[in-house]
Amino acid sequence: MPVIIDGTNGITQAGEFNSDSSFGFKNRIINGAMVIDQRNAGASVTPTVDATYVLDRWATGLSVASKFSVQQNAASVTPPTGFSNYLGATSLATTSLSATDYYLIYQKIEGFTTSDLMWGTANAKTVTLSFQVYSSLTGTFGGSLANSAQSRNYPFSFTVSTANTWTSVSITIAGDTTGTWIGATNGTGIIVRFSLGTGTTYSGTANAWTASSFIFAPTGATSVVGTNGATFYITGVQLEVGSTATSFDYRPYGTELALCQRYFIGFTNTVFGGTNNRIATGAGGGTTLVRFSFPFPTAMRAAPSVTMSGTPRAEAGSAINITSASAAGMNIYSAGVDANAASGLTAGTAYAMDTGSGGYSFSAEL
Repeated sequence: MPVIIDGTNGITQAGEFNSDSSFGFKNRIINGAMVIDQRNAGASVTPTVDATYVLDRWATGLSVASKFSVQQNAASVTPPTGFSNYLGATSLATTSLSATDYYLIYQKIEGFTTSDLMWGTANAKTVTLSFQVYSSLTGTFGGSLANSAQSRNYPFSFTVSTANTWTSVSITIAGDTTGTWIGATNGTGIIVRFSLGTGTTYSGTANAWTASSFIFAPTGATSVVGTNGATFYITGVQLEVGSTATSFDYRPYGTELALCQRYFIGFTNTVFGGTNNRIATGAGGGTTLVRFSFPFPTAMRAAPSVTMSGTPRAEAGSAINITSASAAGMNIYSAGVDANAASGLTAGTAYAMDTGSGGYSFSAEL
C-alpha cells in the first residue's frame, strides 16, 4: 500500500540503508534529482510526439500533441530541502480524457541495472519507490511499473493532500513472481511511469500486479492535463531494493553525468554554452564531404544514432558550413560522421569540426 511519509522522519537517515542496498548502485533511477539536462539546458519543451526525451533519462508519453510542457525548474518554486532541481510539467489546455488518452513522464531502466531483482521468479525482491512531489492540484495521483513488453504492470497510487507544497511519498512494491522480465542485457528491465492523465483503457486496479497490457495508472487518478495551467513537479525519484525508503542516493555530478551519457551525449552549444565550440577532427573526402571522428567520454549502451542541429562548420583556415550529416561507423566507444557541404572542401585536408550554431548529438536511449 502507498504511504505518505514525513520528509525528515519517514525516510531512513543518512548512513542507514536497506540491507540489500548497502553497497553499490542503490538507486536504480538515473538523474532522479533532475540535475542533468543535456538536450535543453533548462529550456521548456512541449512534446508533440510520443517518446520525447526531456531531462536526461526522462521521457514523455502522449496520445495528443502539445497538451503539456516540461522544464527543469519550471517556475520560481523552491525545490525541497536537499535538492537543487526538479522536473516540472505544466498543463497547456483543459483536456477531457477519452478512453484511449494518456500523458506520461517515464524512465526506462536498463536490464543490467535490474537483473538482480529476479522479477519473474519465485525469488523476486521487494522494492521501494520514493520521491518528492508538488502539485497545484490535490487528490489521488498515480503511475505504474512495467516490464519491457508492458504485459506486466503495477499501477500505484499516492495522495497529495496540500496543493503547492512538497510532499514525500514512499511506495513499497512486492516483486513480480510471474511474467517475462529482461535479465542482464542492455534492453529495458523496468519502466517507471508517472501519469499526468490516463484514460480508462490504460487504467487498472491500484497496488496490484496485473497481466493486462499497457496499464499506466490506477483507475480514477487525478488528471493534471484536465486543468489548464495545472502543475506537477517531481524530484528525488529513487527505486531501491527493500521495504523501506532510505535517504536519497546522491552521486557526484560527474558520475551522474557519465551515467546519463551512456544513453545520450551532446556535442552541442546547448551542452557547451556559446557558439563555435571545437568538438572533433577529420579529413576531407572531396569537395563536399569530410569525415569526422567523435570519441565518446563513456561507453554508450549501444551503437547510437546521430542528429545534427543548426549549422556546424568544418574549419581549415576558413569555416565551411555543413548542410547535412550521417553515421559512418558507429560503435559504443566512438562515432564516425560523414558531414556534407555544398562545396569548398578539399580531399585529404585536415579539418576541425566546430558546433557553429548547433552541433551533433548521439542517442542510444532504450
